[in-house]
Amino acid sequence: MNIGEAAKVSGISAKMIRYYEDTGLIRPALRTYSGYRVYSEKEVQTLKFIRRARDLGFTVKQIVNLLQLWQDHDRASASVKTIALDHVRELQQKRQELEEMINTLEHLAMNCHGDDRPDCPILQTLGTSAFQEPIPIKHTTVLGRGFGANR
Repeated sequence: MNIGEAAKVSGISAKMIRYYEDTGLIRPALRTYSGYRVYSEKEVQTLKFIRRARDLGFTVKQIVNLLQLWQDHDRASASVKTIALDHVRELQQKRQELEEMINTLEHLAMNCHGDDRPDCPILQTLGTSAFQEPIPIKHTTVLGRGFGANR
């Protein structure tokens, strides 16, 4: 199938498929006499694998490792589990950082009058040199878990 069909079936844009070829994530596709890329069913399966891994937030480097493990039928599943659990920890850290950002912005927004007055704690906080340091986060509850300075 051509690159457009492979893109549609795999859920990866033709531009990203070309990028993955250029970076070596996937092997360059065979070409027709007129220069068009041609993808086999196996290559499309690899693209689908990459798409699912990207949907789970794996980095290109992690996907390279996962692809190698996927293609190695003598692999130890412990290696795959280690990569997955490491990624879970990274995602949990990102989630915590996002929740802290949400708490901070909610706190700042609640303290902004949001009227015709020019003073705004959001802009004041962003504009101060103190912003170089972490913004103090008011202890609140997000998603049933407490966050803030007490954590």
